[in-house]
Amino acid sequence: MKMIFCLCFLFSGFLNIRAQHNVILIIADDVGTDYFGFYEDGKDTVDVPNIRTLVNKGVRFKNAMANPVCSSTRAGILTGRYSFRTGVGGIVGGAGGSNPLDTSEITIPRLLNKYNPNIAKANIGKWHLQQGMPIGNLKFPNVMGYDHYEGSFIGQLPSYTNWTKITNGVSATTTNYATSENVDNAVSWIKTQTNKPVFLWLAFNAPHEPIHLPPANLLHSYKSLSGTPGDINAHPKEYFKAMIQSLDQEIGRLFDSLKVLNRYDSTDFIFIGDNGNTTRTAQITNTDRAKGTIYQYGVHVPFIIAGPSVIKPGRATDALVNTTDLFATVLDLFGQKNWSSFIPANKTVDSKSILPILKNVSSDIRPWSFCEIFKLTTDSADGKAIRNMDYKLLRFDDGRQEFYNLKKDSLEEIDLLQQSLTAEEATNYYYLCNELSNLIGKGNYCKQITGIHNTAKPTQDYVIFPNPFTSNIHIEDHNKEEAFVLLNAMGQVIFSGTQIELQDFSSLPKGLYVLKKNNYPERVLKLIKE
Repeated sequence: MKMIFCLCFLFSGFLNIRAQHNVILIIADDVGTDYFGFYEDGKDTVDVPNIRTLVNKGVRFKNAMANPVCSSTRAGILTGRYSFRTGVGGIVGGAGGSNPLDTSEITIPRLLNKYNPNIAKANIGKWHLQQGMPIGNLKFPNVMGYDHYEGSFIGQLPSYTNWTKITNGVSATTTNYATSENVDNAVSWIKTQTNKPVFLWLAFNAPHEPIHLPPANLLHSYKSLSGTPGDINAHPKEYFKAMIQSLDQEIGRLFDSLKVLNRYDSTDFIFIGDNGNTTRTAQITNTDRAKGTIYQYGVHVPFIIAGPSVIKPGRATDALVNTTDLFATVLDLFGQKNWSSFIPANKTVDSKSILPILKNVSSDIRPWSFCEIFKLTTDSADGKAIRNMDYKLLRFDDGRQEFYNLKKDSLEEIDLLQQSLTAEEATNYYYLCNELSNLIGKGNYCKQITGIHNTAKPTQDYVIFPNPFTSNIHIEDHNKEEAFVLLNAMGQVIFSGTQIELQDFSSLPKGLYVLKKNNYPERVLKLIKE
């Protein structure tokens, strides 16, 4: 009887631990990787001991990609869908404008509620997915699935010490320092969720502008700063670092409160930036490639996941991940494996769960990552970018293309399309532009590359264009006597021989085809017939 009692007690304890499992997503606003010393491109960094504890107990993602601006990144996380699907391509209410997020979208909190209504769900801090007017819009965070919303509805605060806070649709003026107020609200809400698992979306305004001197207390160590407008304009990066350090101190206070509430050890933490630094705080020479652009400095963000779900913590990974992947990851962390069954067939979700990397059972989840920006008032920065592990293709909406080797040129200073390409470079170019064409589902994003040279070209490499094709297939720089085999998706041979470039495939049905080289049957390329 004693043994049965003990087993029952242990089992009930296990259930209680799982019932208390929490996920807290922490979003820092407008900060890239180079202000953090735990990233390889860290430059003038700031001391962030509390955020650094997540590095030690989690997985740090070295190649995380966001969208270039706040609203579109947040819409992607909340829905798991790329911007060209949600329509949120830029800054809601900001420069150039953007469509707001449609309230019919299927969101993380809506799916969590279907899975387990007992999960408490709150969004605290910056919303920035719809306009604040008409006043009924202020209830939209609740309409979209959150039990509780408390924070600033707009993108930029007029002042960190005098701002309008919305609490479940009701607005009031707040004079508490915004970063501190966010943590106060988060802790107060968590205290009320007795015996409930918690999902908290904690979106700080910090360190987004207005650049300022945080309160003169224990929040930061930059005591020589005067806080005058002239000094801020002269040394914006020093004030920016003080804002980051204050953010870190308040995150530490959140951690301390969770420890007191006995929730810290049962919580998975996700820390990200929503886009890169602004031109004012950028630590690169060409500040035109900062926030708001699809260049790396505008979209490469800090990204850490830490907590009990991580196996072998303290790791860093090169895996390509996208902030959009947090949608599936959060649901997976709560055990909602069948979330896709609640998604209508006509509503594509692009998110990939990162859990296999956290569990140390896989080294990657996706072969490429993607970002974009488009505004209601278009400009030359609008465009889409896609990268694999080594290369990145930028395709601007005005038709311009740029192509970089990120492994050798992380600052994207040498556009490979301005010179002749090696076969490896051409292969990666065609791969990325084909994937981009297939993703967007319209047009052909590939252009014919000429002047390919043979440096270090593996004998089995070959490059095909156009892809998608309509009639003819061209194979770049190959032996004309080599035989190729074209098969349809059913494995049936459509053509076999050396004269493939002379064939007219106009009559082929639209769909997927496979091309193989006879003497390298393991080398397979996919083609799309339009």
